Amino acid sequence: MNDLRVIIGAAKQKLAAILSECVWEHLTYAEGVAAAKICYEYLRPGGYVRCAVPDGYFPDDKYQKIVQIGGPGPADHPAASHVIVYNYHTLKSVFEAAGFAVQLLEYWDEDGEFHYRPWDIADGYIGRALLFHDYNKQGKIGYTSLILDAVKLS
Repeated sequence: MNDLRVIIGAAKQKLAAILSECVWEHLTYAEGVAAAKICYEYLRPGGYVRCAVPDGYFPDDKYQKIVQIGGPGPADHPAASHVIVYNYHTLKSVFEAAGFAVQLLEYWDEDGEFHYRPWDIADGYIGRALLFHDYNKQGKIGYTSLILDAVKLS
């Protein structure tokens, strides 16, 4: 957490936005809350964290095997250091615990239904998203992330 504080603390003014894709799943839940609190500290009112993580409710066994805690096998796999697989309830609670108001942008629910709220890539591009991932073609959803904006209200 100290590395994050040093990087963000180098800014002389409060930040408007922080973009995080495939980071929070490498932190424990408690570390995730602590990281969110650090982000909150360095954002100006109205600033936000756009956060994307693998979605624990994505209804595909192959996807879940790839993103599971510890990853799918080899120690050098990018998911090998995953310590949590979030769903929209748990990730939302991380940021709410830090004081943010949360807007869910893309996520799967417990019933296997995909939810999408239009969002602007100018506010933070997420490559593993419905409209941008190569696996999402011809009306089939092959890969998405759980994506939210956590907004600092005051």
